Amino acid sequence: MHQSIYSIVPVTFRLDLKDPFIFKAHHIDHFPEGNAELGPQYPAVNQEYHMYYGETVPGFPQHPHTGFETITLVEQGVIDHFDSLGNAGRYAAGDVQWLSTGNGVEHCEMFPLIHQDRANPLELFQIWFNSSSTQKQQDPDYKMLWREDIPHVYLEDTQGSIADIRVVAGQFNQTVALACPTHSWAASDENHVNIFLIQITAHSSVTIPATTATSTRFAYFYQGSELKLFDQSLQSKHLIELQPDVAVSLTAGDQEARILWLEGEPIGEPVAMRGPFVMNTQQELDEAFGRYRATQFGNWPWSSAAPTFKREQPRFSTYNGGEREEFPQES
Repeated sequence: MHQSIYSIVPVTFRLDLKDPFIFKAHHIDHFPEGNAELGPQYPAVNQEYHMYYGETVPGFPQHPHTGFETITLVEQGVIDHFDSLGNAGRYAAGDVQWLSTGNGVEHCEMFPLIHQDRANPLELFQIWFNSSSTQKQQDPDYKMLWREDIPHVYLEDTQGSIADIRVVAGQFNQTVALACPTHSWAASDENHVNIFLIQITAHSSVTIPATTATSTRFAYFYQGSELKLFDQSLQSKHLIELQPDVAVSLTAGDQEARILWLEGEPIGEPVAMRGPFVMNTQQELDEAFGRYRATQFGNWPWSSAAPTFKREQPRFSTYNGGEREEFPQES
């Protein structure tokens, strides 16, 4: 095994990671046509999809978080977001939501099945990304990184084939990502946090430059027939932990390869985690749960624990109690 590969782990749904990342989940659901209530027209067969905690519409109704960030990258499907700050929105394939939960927020993430005449596949990644002790005390905040704005880097190899690198966080070569929330570990350049979605055409190669020797570095190969790293040949649905200060060559097999790339400097603080709360000590967890019981992290301003928008609602987001971004309706 080449010295730059530390470990290779098969992935089914969720995998625990290392500081500053907590874990990543990869949701893939083959939802059928939607019904009049934005739910599935027929029950799941052989677990082709999950309702998660939703009853009518699949998804995750009202629930609390504190002390970390959720970074949600959507590859297929639609998500409706509501939170206790009064913000809401609908985002979809190609968009990224970056939520800093800070000192506490409630939100819901529902997956409305907006198409009644065809299937509604859903695929997304959710990364739980830790916060420093100082950032855990800040007010919650979030940003939408819309697909129209996320920068791409297109690379050609010696045969003229193309690799597409979506720069979700950090930078690749000279291309810099959109800004993330202010009180994020990723907001400081010195923390070298990079999140990329990489697509490599069949039989083509791309090289990811080295980062700092102290960084954590992972590659999740999630789609394709084969991926070659140095002398290793991998099948899809495998996570690779990599030595960070070595450039890494990635070569696709007979099909296009898709990789989620994660790297960054560790925060280096103790981690105490209990359900949806991530603090530094057990005492802080007890205090956070006590604060949640007393305050509910603000009043839930929505009419239900699992609200959704109307079928025809375009992609949009609201901020700060009224600022609004909206996109035209798509077919």
